[in-house]
Amino acid sequence: MRIVIAGGHGQIALRLERVLAARGDEVAGIIRKAEQGDDLRAAGAEPVLLDLESASVEEVAAYLQGADAAVFAAGAGPGSGTGRKDTVDRGAAVLFADAAVRARVRRFVMVSSMGADPAHQGDDVFDVYLRAKGEADAHVARQETLDWTILRPGALTDEPGTGLVRLEARTGRGPVPRDDVAAVLAELVDTSATAGLTLELIGGSTPVSVAVKSVAGN
Repeated sequence: MRIVIAGGHGQIALRLERVLAARGDEVAGIIRKAEQGDDLRAAGAEPVLLDLESASVEEVAAYLQGADAAVFAAGAGPGSGTGRKDTVDRGAAVLFADAAVRARVRRFVMVSSMGADPAHQGDDVFDVYLRAKGEADAHVARQETLDWTILRPGALTDEPGTGLVRLEARTGRGPVPRDDVAAVLAELVDTSATAGLTLELIGGSTPVSVAVKSVAGN
């Protein structure tokens, strides 16, 4: 498969690139800074230099041509203000989804956040973030030509992955290693029977592949 990842230098994305490249997929990661390219190449991915905050739908679609799947894993990141929550966490996600539609890429996996809700109330940065993620998720879910799956992980940790998770429509809050989020994303990319599902993910007791199969087709 050829898979294009938005936010290619993110902590989850780099892990996902390693997993996908190791199993033989062709992976491209969209990055904003040229100096990030070496990290992607080390992970087995092709770096694509493109700023999703200023690119057009046509420009992004050109890089998505011929892809089998698209994964949105970009984020403004900690320390960013409310403005970039809108331009990245919402705006870039909307742009990437629209570009996937334009390029006729059907499989689309969205990395969201537990608690994402377009109706979330509050004016703190984290409130704005959850609202932006919720608005992005809602936009993706409206795209009838995308076989989309939205993944909402719990509190992300850098603990080594266990390969054991809880993946359901509603899990309740809990931590999950980034390693395991990447492993689940790799399975979801391959599992189009999860299309149309919004799933929460935390650490658990079920092997990743079994967890994904158990929700597929629901």
